[in-house]
Amino acid sequence: MAASAATSGARSTRRLTKRQQQKLVRGVLYVVFVLALAGLVLLADWETTRRNFFNAELARTMFPEVLTIAARNTILYTFLAFSFGLAFGLLLALMRLSSITPYRWLATIYIEIFRGLPALLTIFLVGIGIPIAFGTRWPTLVTITLGLGIVAAAYMAETIRAGIEGVPKGQMEAARSLGMSYTRAMVSIIIPQGFRIIIPPLTNELVLLIKDTSLLFVIGTTPATKELLKFGRDLLNINANATPLIVVGAVYLMITVPLTQLVRVLERRNARSR
Repeated sequence: MAASAATSGARSTRRLTKRQQQKLVRGVLYVVFVLALAGLVLLADWETTRRNFFNAELARTMFPEVLTIAARNTILYTFLAFSFGLAFGLLLALMRLSSITPYRWLATIYIEIFRGLPALLTIFLVGIGIPIAFGTRWPTLVTITLGLGIVAAAYMAETIRAGIEGVPKGQMEAARSLGMSYTRAMVSIIIPQGFRIIIPPLTNELVLLIKDTSLLFVIGTTPATKELLKFGRDLLNINANATPLIVVGAVYLMITVPLTQLVRVLERRNARSR
């Protein structure tokens, strides 16, 4: 009799349609989520969490310096590194596409090396290794621009190369048939169209650079040159409280979220134009 009941249950399970099975699975997932959320609400020590992560008095002491010094420096360092990386990346991309073999090899070796090395190692090498080796010290902004820009250039070069190669070959052929030189056609027609294609990934690279400024602590900073994470870490060590990191994280999001939304808008616009 028990075997008969089991067989009947198995048959009823097999009779469930695919849509019903999906609804059943979805319902189970909702129940698991609600139970997990209820367990978190009931078991968490919210007073301790508020005191150690959301201390309003400590958060107030961070203003306006977190915006006027830390956030400003983060944006400045990102702008300098992005500008250098974009210009150098364009040069590397053109070298990768060059018909001159040594140029292609040189650009390829550079790109493979600096895409393969951790960004932190490159920053450490530029900010500390080279000055020790040559007995010299560069200005802080130069060190930061090179430390972040060297790595960014390697990634941007591949992005730019892909954009240029994404332009239909007929564009170059049409330009040459009109009497344009190769260089003029590249500057006037191919590169502008290639950049139109790669605006979204370049914006993503900008967001990554903003976050990579948090690695600059390895080269040392002064109170006037602190970026966001260094600013928050110093206050964390002084107060033994994680609230500064929460505030710094919120400021990062204020900068990066609009940029990521911009990427989505640009991607949709490019999709429509194609």
